[in-house]
Amino acid sequence: MKENKKFFTIALYAALACLAAVLIMLAMGYRSEVGPVIIVFFVLLAIGVRKYPAIKGFSYTISIFAAVTVAMFYPSYFVEVNGFQLKTLIVPLLQIIMFGMGTAMSLEDFAGVVKMPKAVLVGLICQFSIMPGLGFTLANVFDFPPEIAAGIILIGCAPSGLASNVMSFLANANLALSVTITAMATLLAPLMTPLLMKLLAGEFVQVEVWAMMWDIVKMVIIPIGAGLLFNKLLSGKAKWLDDAMPLVSMIGIAFIITIITAAGRESLLSIGLTLILVVFIHNTFGYFLGYWFSRLVGLDERSCRTVAIEVGMQNGGLASAIALQMGKVATVGLAPAIFGPLMNITGSSLATWWRGKPIPGENALPVQEPTVVTPKQEKIKQP
Repeated sequence: MKENKKFFTIALYAALACLAAVLIMLAMGYRSEVGPVIIVFFVLLAIGVRKYPAIKGFSYTISIFAAVTVAMFYPSYFVEVNGFQLKTLIVPLLQIIMFGMGTAMSLEDFAGVVKMPKAVLVGLICQFSIMPGLGFTLANVFDFPPEIAAGIILIGCAPSGLASNVMSFLANANLALSVTITAMATLLAPLMTPLLMKLLAGEFVQVEVWAMMWDIVKMVIIPIGAGLLFNKLLSGKAKWLDDAMPLVSMIGIAFIITIITAAGRESLLSIGLTLILVVFIHNTFGYFLGYWFSRLVGLDERSCRTVAIEVGMQNGGLASAIALQMGKVATVGLAPAIFGPLMNITGSSLATWWRGKPIPGENALPVQEPTVVTPKQEKIKQP
């Protein structure tokens, strides 16, 4: 253990040295040569933060920043290989991730609709109203190019993903409610996402509602259904799969983000900072409005936290795959690609803050390092 901590400490100091080198190189005008140093900085930082339990969970997100930096400086390696377009891997990767989600679920995960009908309904209403509305407003206020604007709306129209379940667990929220809202929002996505896109983004890009519905069914519903069936027939007999799927999902999401970054490099160079700001506003206002609307309608504190997280955290992988199916991954897919890593940072921070803030009548819980939580863990005793 001490050896590991020493290794992490060395990595942190080396990361600081790299950061200093980056600043010096930029000051001297070596902008094109600074790429490798930035990449090494992020890699070392991802290793170094593992020394501290409170921020250990950011290691994965920082690793994604390293991958994105590689894609920005060396995009050709992530566009095609020997004539094979790497973007064609996005849909199969998403289907694998959704299959993994299905293997981690059971029909019991939908029982919350009966047990907590009001909270589930509030969560779903917020999910498919607040984020689409925010996306539409931001896209118009900041006057982005049409396809970039459509991408902002698209990430708002997507359902929540498994990351929201992880953050709900860490935030001392209602994990059972989180799992149910995620499951129901995912099932509603083939209907709600295309209709909302047609209504809100139709002025920016052409939206084929029926085609998008079928694409979402193929990319989400069928793989999740196969995963549920797999879980039903082989429950407890494929522990290796339960252990492997979270890692496969993380690698898949990182690869999808890297491919989209490489494809949309030119657009990011021209509007990148503004788009990051808009995505940050979209994400954080989702938390804020989700929480306070839930308070307004009388939900308990745990449920308010859950709805806030479900609203603010979207399924960026699905949005990216939809952008690919639209033939616009380099433009419509940019906002979803940025949203994914950013929401992990804000979500982890919010969850950590909430975990240290007691529920009325309860004591605050110690901060835990982020772990991968799947719907199967809904049965864990709520902390």
